Amino acid sequence: MATVESAVANGLGPNAKFYDEFEVGTEWVTPRRTITEADIVLFTAVTGDQNPVHTDEEFAKNSVFGARLLHGPAVFAIATGLEFRLGLKEGTAIAFLGMTWDMRGPVKAGDTLHVRERVTSKRETKKPDCGIVFFYVAVENQRGEVVQEGEWKVMMKRKPGLYS
Repeated sequence: MATVESAVANGLGPNAKFYDEFEVGTEWVTPRRTITEADIVLFTAVTGDQNPVHTDEEFAKNSVFGARLLHGPAVFAIATGLEFRLGLKEGTAIAFLGMTWDMRGPVKAGDTLHVRERVTSKRETKKPDCGIVFFYVAVENQRGEVVQEGEWKVMMKRKPGLYS
């Protein structure tokens, strides 16, 4: 009999799902995370992206956004971290195969984000031990506005014993 302890020992998170366990239409919402000034500064330092809308307070105040923004790719990166906290793919994801992604609105220090994720489709592969799951992913702010969204394509392990 499998236990949570044995699953964790095998590299599976306690909430992990296999390809076969994902059902089209199922949706999850992540915990929230508030964006800080440090997020903007650290992403600027790591990437070298010195665009004044991220680094110059006066420039940003006079821009259409009215304040400094967190870089779009940083929002995506934070979304992946929030999504990981659900634990759905911990030990069962084989590969992130790709995405389509749109940036819909600005994110500023003080905004609080969460991710809404829904299974949109899935398909088997030539290999019997894995399948591909497609997820609609939306990053929403504290006002419920979608600031980024798109589709993630993930290769997932199949549940052992369910394939031949």
